[in-house]
Amino acid sequence: MTRLLLLGIGRWGTNHLRVLHSLPVELCVAETDPRRLDTARKLGLPEARLSTDYRPLADAADGAVIVTPAPSHFELCREFLESGKDVFVEKPITLISAEAKRLAELAEARQRILQVGHIFRFDTASEWLRSALRAGAFGRVQMLRSNFSGFKRPRNDSGVGFADAIHFVDLFNYFLDHTPARVTAVMKDFLGRGLEDASLLSLEYQTPQGPAWGLVETNYFLPGKFREVTITGTDLSAVCDFNVAQYKIKTFANRHVKTGAEYKAEEGALRQIECAPEEPLLAELRAFVDSIRTRQPPRADGWAGYDAVRILEAAMESAKTGRTVELGGG
Repeated sequence: MTRLLLLGIGRWGTNHLRVLHSLPVELCVAETDPRRLDTARKLGLPEARLSTDYRPLADAADGAVIVTPAPSHFELCREFLESGKDVFVEKPITLISAEAKRLAELAEARQRILQVGHIFRFDTASEWLRSALRAGAFGRVQMLRSNFSGFKRPRNDSGVGFADAIHFVDLFNYFLDHTPARVTAVMKDFLGRGLEDASLLSLEYQTPQGPAWGLVETNYFLPGKFREVTITGTDLSAVCDFNVAQYKIKTFANRHVKTGAEYKAEEGALRQIECAPEEPLLAELRAFVDSIRTRQPPRADGWAGYDAVRILEAAMESAKTGRTVELGGG
């Protein structure tokens, strides 16, 4: 049986604990706050598999699941990869692209699995959209637009870019199989914490089918909870609401048709797409366990994590300088 060590059972780590406990793995848990270990005890984990120090539990583990604050990711991932362990690390893989690149290279050199928690890749709606894009159903993709916003507590270990915008930055890369050539961003620190709490990213992609424009909006202030992606193409458009359990996607066969010197907007058929209501966290952690067993590369590997971080770095540079940053993505 695969032996996993979970590091961190804070707000999001408790979800990892719940899901991992449901999988056929031998689970150990390390958490620096001893009070939080009670959550694991209530699930029936024996005391010998619980610790406030991960080191005594590390040697016996096949892999680590790292759900600790972002600044700790690099050193923890490096330590486990160098000791021959497979690693799942929550996004962002690191806060510095040079460190993310080192981890991706290290995983390759040691032939270890390194999976990054880009969870939206594992939503069944994302899989439907990516398959439709690859099949050419949208025609030429013109624009991808997203909103990851809502009134909530700001994270303390990073700004809203690394906390939230990175989700849909990575998802756009996944949909297009490319990274942006140019990034332009506006970021605001309304709360005065020294970390941005609102951002708007403009991503310019150059694909074999032509240019595509991505927009990613994030903030901690908008009333409600928005997890929406819109894709517009020459033949089809789609709106995906990730908050919805089952019918997440609506497609619109809308087209602009040129007649003489003018364009007409022709509205086509509306379809609702049913997606299997599978929990994405369960899907991605099960995929990590499968990768450990089969040695197949993960859907969101270290290089995907690196790309997302370097795009966010470029966005922060753009916001600071007021200029577009060239990335030369492909």
